[in-house]
Amino acid sequence: MVETPWGELPVCDAHVHFFSHRFYTSLAIQKKFQDAAALGPVLEWTIPSQDPVELAQAWAAELDRRGVERASLIASLPGDEESVEAAVSAFPDRFYGYCMIDPLQPDALERVRGMFERKLIRCLCFFPAMHRYSIADSRLIPIFEAAADRRAAVFVHCGAFSMGVRKKLGLPPQSDLRYSNPIDLHPVAQHFPQIRFIIPHFGAGYLREALMLADLVPNVYLDTSSSNRWIAYDSSNLDLRTVFRRAIDLIGPKRILFGTDSSFFPRGWNTAIFEQQSKILYELALDVDQARLILHDNLVNLFS
Repeated sequence: MVETPWGELPVCDAHVHFFSHRFYTSLAIQKKFQDAAALGPVLEWTIPSQDPVELAQAWAAELDRRGVERASLIASLPGDEESVEAAVSAFPDRFYGYCMIDPLQPDALERVRGMFERKLIRCLCFFPAMHRYSIADSRLIPIFEAAADRRAAVFVHCGAFSMGVRKKLGLPPQSDLRYSNPIDLHPVAQHFPQIRFIIPHFGAGYLREALMLADLVPNVYLDTSSSNRWIAYDSSNLDLRTVFRRAIDLIGPKRILFGTDSSFFPRGWNTAIFEQQSKILYELALDVDQARLILHDNLVNLFS
């Protein structure tokens, strides 16, 4: 339980990146460093061991310390599903398994089918701007069909995309904003009503489009995670309170998932995001049941 403006409430985090040793190794290779450990002094972050269960233990202990009940762990490198699967296997009551995939890779469908057979990954994460494809590309249909058969969730990153760790390391950006509009998801979400689609960060700069999509298609959810720095791009004096108000007024509290976008140690769980967002929900006069939906129940219900 976490202390909130309504008193103690259960909290689940719908957006935590699982930065595994394999993830850091991929960055070290791009930096032409000897190994992942060499990134530690540059980032001033803790580089985990090669055993993903140890990182899972660290996250479980961190959630315990903060009073957080469960978290969605995102394998943040295509092909790294085994790291999150190890974490979920070790702590099945604490973590939901999410995995980033690049659907244009020749083994993507085979990997997805394998994940679903092992039953440890509950959500597929697509980053169209990063991997440069349209989410409505017909080549993705077999993957969506596999997700629909398993009644899995699908996370689609839209809008502005920037990986802080790449920027910190001086690595070039990896995105093409031409593939980042939530409207592209409209025909897909309509065609696959069995799939619960999640758009993080309120669309990350495409708030209008994300709200339009969620209003028209009832199987679309919004996640609240990150600092939502994209608000600075808006010219209408928008603030995060107004963002929450518009989302709640339009689609109600049952399709909004609280998340932090936490990712690395020693920072661990990003308490500041929770405090900011829970304060906003309280100031918007949500009652305790509505707050609990956003902070906890909606994520649990998504995978019940």
